[in-house]
Amino acid sequence: MAVAKPGPITLRGMPISLNVYDGAATITSKYFRHFQMPDFERIYLPDSVKPFLHVDPTGTKELLIDDNRSAIGKQPYMTIDGVDFYFSVKGIGSTTSPFSRQLFKKEEICGLLKSGTTKDRITNAMEKEMKFPRYLTGELWSRGCPYGSQGLEFASIAMKATEMSDTSTTSIHGFRIAPLVKIVKLPEAIQREVTQVYWYRRFKQVMVQETRLIPSNIRIYFHSDWTIGDDTGELFDFFRIDNNDKAMDFLRNFVKTGIAILTLFVRSMNDNGNGTYSGLDFYDVWLDKDAVLAPDGTIFWADLEGLQAITIGGRDRDDLEFNIEEKMEHQIYRSLYEFMYAYEQIERERVRRFGHITDRKTQFEYLLKDALKDDEVVGLRRGQDSLELVIGNILGEERLTKSFTILDW
Repeated sequence: MAVAKPGPITLRGMPISLNVYDGAATITSKYFRHFQMPDFERIYLPDSVKPFLHVDPTGTKELLIDDNRSAIGKQPYMTIDGVDFYFSVKGIGSTTSPFSRQLFKKEEICGLLKSGTTKDRITNAMEKEMKFPRYLTGELWSRGCPYGSQGLEFASIAMKATEMSDTSTTSIHGFRIAPLVKIVKLPEAIQREVTQVYWYRRFKQVMVQETRLIPSNIRIYFHSDWTIGDDTGELFDFFRIDNNDKAMDFLRNFVKTGIAILTLFVRSMNDNGNGTYSGLDFYDVWLDKDAVLAPDGTIFWADLEGLQAITIGGRDRDDLEFNIEEKMEHQIYRSLYEFMYAYEQIERERVRRFGHITDRKTQFEYLLKDALKDDEVVGLRRGQDSLELVIGNILGEERLTKSFTILDW
C-alpha cells in the first residue's frame, strides 16, 4: 500500500501587500531559461515607495515579510528534487533607518530629499502600511549594495554561485543553495528617484531585485520570526516531525548539509594552473542568519551574494598547502559553533518528545557516519580517543587533505 505524501506546508509570517511593476530588464540563470516564470520578471514595491514613482502598478501580490528587505510566498512555487520551494523577492525596502535602528518616519525621509514635489507626495501619501513604512534608499551599503534594495554587483555574485551548482540547481558538491532565478533591473526613472534618499554616500551603480526560490523562511537563529535555535518545539510541529524516525531523518539531513557548509572551499576548489587554487569563501554572511531550513532538515544557503571566490597561493608548494589548510580550518571554525548549537537544540527536542535517550557523543558519531557515507569530500577516521573528519577536495588532490577532530572521547 502506498503511503500518501503529506501536503505542502503553508508558510507563516507577517503579511505584506506589494505593488507589481514591470522591470527594465532581466538576467536569468542558465538553469531556468527554459521555464516560463513571469512572476520572477517583475518588480515588487511597497505602498510607501509610490510617491517616488510616476507609473501605476500593474497589480498587487500578497506575500510574507522575510528578513529585513525580502518577502516570500505562502505556498510552494515548484518542487526540485522532492523539496518544495517558495517564490522570494529580495530588495523590497527596509522599515528601519541604517544609522539609528529606529523605524523610518516620513520626516526622516523628507529631510534627505531635495525635491519639494516628492516631499509633498510623501507627506500626503496614505499608505496601507503607515505604521511601518518601508523604503528603498540610495545609501551605499556594504560596498556593492544600496540600503534596503540590491545592487547588480552583489546580485551577479549570487548568480555566479547559482550557476556553479549541478543541474539540480541546488547543490555545489553537497553544499546546498537556494537558487537565484532572475535578476530584475529597476527602471532608471525609479532608481533615479529612490536614490535621492541617502545619508552620506550615494549608490551610483545599477539597482536590482533578486527573484529566487527558497525552501522556507525558517533560519537558524536570527532574522526570522521563528528560528530553530529559539523555537525548536514549534518548528517540530510546523515541519510535522511527529515521531522519532522523522526526527532522526531531520537530524541526519541537518548534519549532512551542515558539514558541507563547514567545508565549502574544498567543494568548490579549482586548480588555476599557475600554482594557485581558488574556491568559494563567505563574505559578511553567517550560518545563523543567512541560511534557511527545509522541512526535512536540509540547510540551504539563501544569501548567495556572500559566496565569493578567493584565490590562495604561496611562496612554494609547502607554503601553498599550509595556506589552504589554514583556510579550511578557518571555514570550519567560522560556523562550527552555530551548527553544533542548533544541532543540540534539535536533539534535545527529539529526546523530550520521543525519548530514545542516547549518549550525546555516540549519537553524534552515528549520525555523522550515516550522513557522510556517500559524501564526495569528507570521510571519517576513528581513533582510540577521537573521531576525525578527513577532508579531501573535489580535485582528488591527496596532499591537500586535512584532518579535523570533531569528537573527543
